[in-house]
Parts: sequence; C-alpha cells; structure tokens
Amino acid sequence: MITIVMGVSGSGKSTIGEGVATRLGQPFIDGDSLHPAANREKMAHGIPLDDADRQPWLEAIVAEMDRHRASGTSLVLACSALKRRYRDFLRGGHDDVRFVYLQASRDVLAERLGRRSGHFFDPHLLDSQLATLEEPSPDEALRVGVGLAPAETIENIIRAGCDTARQMS
Repeated sequence: MITIVMGVSGSGKSTIGEGVATRLGQPFIDGDSLHPAANREKMAHGIPLDDADRQPWLEAIVAEMDRHRASGTSLVLACSALKRRYRDFLRGGHDDVRFVYLQASRDVLAERLGRRSGHFFDPHLLDSQLATLEEPSPDEALRVGVGLAPAETIENIIRAGCDTARQMS
C-alpha cells in the first residue's frame, strides 16, 4: 500500500505523513526532498511552479513508489498532489495508492506558514497553491480536517484504513 498525504503547503503533510508512517512501521518520504534544485530555487524566490516544473518532480516520486513496489514494501509519502491529473499520474493505473487530503482554511494555512522556518517554500505562494488546488472528491481521497492535534489526526487516519469515502474534521 502506498499512502500519499496531500494538501497545500502548511496543511501538515510532513508531520502527519511521518506520524502515520511511524505508527504503521512503514518508510516515509517527504516529496519536497525530491524537488529538483531549480524548483526549490523558484519557490524560495516566490515564483510559483507550473506544470512543466512539477513534471520531473512527479516522475521522481513515481520512481520512488515503483522502487518500493519492487521491493514489496509499503510507503507513506507527503506530496501536495494539487491537481487531479497529478494524482492520476501518481496512481499510474495502480490500485495500491490511496490519498489522504489534509483540508484547512486559508487563515489556518497562512498562520502555520508564518510560524515555519527553515523551509524553502515562500509563504507568499500560498494563494498560488490554493488557486491551483483541485480538491479531491470524497471517493478519491480520505478528507481530513486539520483542526485536531497531530496525534489525533494520525490515529483517525489509521482507524479509517482504506475507507476513502469517510470524511473527518
């Protein structure tokens, strides 16, 4: 099983994804670590990524997913997966991929990004990400509000298992 924790920057993908992976005893990869240097540079300078920028990044993520499939290991990934076609590309026709969508209001996201330090993402790009976001339907992803403490959110995701039609707040 490959679980992709998705959402815009500041939604908690890395924290929740790492927590789910730890709880399940599975490896975790933060998709941000797979961005090409040029993408990191653009985002650090407040320049939004476009589809052409994201394609090599998505390909690197798929390569990691395939590597884990080949070794027979599950994986938890953090990846924004903002558009449906990105999610379709990541699925690649495989039925072992599930998405967990971390939902949050713009105000909550902005507040979180304002407190974050040491990350290459320029908080001014939040509106660009929100404009790009195509929220997944309830049958495409487990939708989880970020209003709970991380430990509670992690436990709720694990309890939900593969029931992607369930919604939590």
